[in-house]
Amino acid sequence: MMRSLLTLLAALTLWALPATAQDQGGPLRLELTEGVIEPLPFAVPDLVAESAQARDFATRIARVIAEDLSGTGLFREIPAEAHIGRITSFDSPVEFADWRAINAQALVTGAVSVDGAGRLVVKFRIHDVFAGQELGRGQQLVGDTVGWRRIAHKVADQVYSRITGEGGYFDSRVVFVSESGPKDQRAKRLAIMDYDGANLRYLTDAATIVLAPRFSPTGDRVLYTSYETGFPRIYLLDVANVGRRVLPTTEGTMSFAPRFSPDGRTVVYSLTQGGNTDLYTMDIASGASTRLTNAPSIETAPSYSPDGARIVFESDRSGTPQLYIMDARGGEAQRISFGQGRYGTPVWSPRGDLVAFTKQAKGRFHIGVMRTDGSEERLLTASFLDEGPTWAPNGRVIMFTRETQGAQGEARLYSVDITGRNLKQVPTAGGASDPAWSPLQD
Repeated sequence: MMRSLLTLLAALTLWALPATAQDQGGPLRLELTEGVIEPLPFAVPDLVAESAQARDFATRIARVIAEDLSGTGLFREIPAEAHIGRITSFDSPVEFADWRAINAQALVTGAVSVDGAGRLVVKFRIHDVFAGQELGRGQQLVGDTVGWRRIAHKVADQVYSRITGEGGYFDSRVVFVSESGPKDQRAKRLAIMDYDGANLRYLTDAATIVLAPRFSPTGDRVLYTSYETGFPRIYLLDVANVGRRVLPTTEGTMSFAPRFSPDGRTVVYSLTQGGNTDLYTMDIASGASTRLTNAPSIETAPSYSPDGARIVFESDRSGTPQLYIMDARGGEAQRISFGQGRYGTPVWSPRGDLVAFTKQAKGRFHIGVMRTDGSEERLLTASFLDEGPTWAPNGRVIMFTRETQGAQGEARLYSVDITGRNLKQVPTAGGASDPAWSPLQD
């Protein structure tokens, strides 16, 4: 007897079942904690063009959907030349036998048209081929023709979520530092792109060194550090119009490593004054600041928990850089890193269950994750220089900077699944560093 798509996926995947769900007899909640052993085969035929103006979009949208899914490492596309069945009408019944014959387990069909107002209309369905039925109900998305890639990403997000039970991350953007020129005279400017490298746009020029851009929770603003005045200072930039302003700090101080609170109203950052570096918060509207730490050590790289209640940060108060967690209002901090090596750049997962970090040990750099109590540390990468992790909106994938060794070494962006699988380079026009992943777009 044929197994359904969801049964097949569960069989190919290792799941962790929280004991509380079983013990309390509540709804079963499955959390994907290990990668798929064999990617799930799927097919995405070209969309049916239901109007003459839509013909150019029929193939392009299907290609982006397929690339999004294949890029996760969880799915494997069956190429068009292997297709036996043909989709010529969105409303015609699917001949599932044709798709079973090529071992497609998931099938995405769709149609595209341009309405009288010039808007792009995309309809799509997700099918479980083995069960011979549609997963859920068909959906329709409407947008402008210029934003056709976003519609494709949204469809892919729906397919990913319907099959895996997790949130998608394709309709998102990445802000980063674009690098060019020789290693000893490298020009740096802020840039923004879709998560897959498309739609690149520059936000600043290359006249000043810029570092560590960070998205707001709504994705419409970016915090970053600039050396425009000769001292590092924090700027707030509006992504849409590229308007910006510097956040107020005391003259003669250095402010850096900013990050938004989950509600977007507060910035937590590091400030160096009188040779001492501590953590502060600032109310964005009023500019009022509050000191969180007061120690002779260096406290930096703060990151809020998703509920805004706690902050994870890097400190050398124990003699070497380690990770600590404290209340978001300040107070006593608890160390959570105890492995061999130096830890830094911690970032709280959007799910709230993990902290990603950079680790330096035995001459190698790693991107790793651990539970928020410091347990279950896992190193996902190893190279000459890996640093600066940032989380995908669904907490499943991490993007980071990898720099190659030597005089001609160049920084590039890479991503990896939280299982350590599916390590790959993110396409950029040139050198790139300091990525920050946006939330899903509205």
